[in-house]
Amino acid sequence: MNIKSHIPNTITSLNLFSGCLAIVMVFQGQLHLASMFIGIAAILDFFDGFAARLLKAYSEIGKQLDSLADMVSFGAAPAFILFSLMNDALQLDGFYPAMSFINIILLSLPFLVAIFSALRLALFNIDTRQTTSFIGLPTPANAILIASLPLLLWLYDYSFLNNLLMNIYFLIGLILLQSYLLVSPIPIFSLKFSSFKWGDNKVRFLFLGLSLILLIVLQAMAIPIIIFIYVLISSLSNWIIRTFEARQN
Repeated sequence: MNIKSHIPNTITSLNLFSGCLAIVMVFQGQLHLASMFIGIAAILDFFDGFAARLLKAYSEIGKQLDSLADMVSFGAAPAFILFSLMNDALQLDGFYPAMSFINIILLSLPFLVAIFSALRLALFNIDTRQTTSFIGLPTPANAILIASLPLLLWLYDYSFLNNLLMNIYFLIGLILLQSYLLVSPIPIFSLKFSSFKWGDNKVRFLFLGLSLILLIVLQAMAIPIIIFIYVLISSLSNWIIRTFEARQN
């Protein structure tokens, strides 16, 4: 086996390493650094697939390693971030020091994200329909949205933003919504380019152009908005395609 065949797996291993560091940062109370390491893991996750396609270095072990790395970086790490945020929100609302039954339930909810991320990755590995697109929100996109929350709290000192992101009911709603989206039947387009022709990538170019504009205008504030737009555009494009096909028939 030549050296180039190991390059994608090395990048995947660095993804896993970044996910481990993200969890360590959560334990250290440095949630913004945890967010940054998840962002680094997402970049590495993109490039391991890119490298595999470029070098034609596909392997079954690479596929399994990718899922295992993603489970840590995009399943466990964001769940720990949500746990820390929920813990802080409970303390702010005066639930502590008493460890009531409801407290235990609320502190357990963030790990639904880890469970549904594992289900999402397992479904992806056995679903032959998800070779060029996805069904359900990909775990990196879900993790990026969650990781953006402590980043926003760190970058912006807005009372309305702090009140929203540290609200227990907001966090519960977000956990339930994101857990559902991970395993939902919603078709989601992939950002992998097989070519750069406009006709083959209209939706991708539209999304990337809109995302760039939002990032320039809103900066970090744009991150959660971009993820929701990702789901929205995917849903709309799928609805348009199905409507067109129904009229053709």
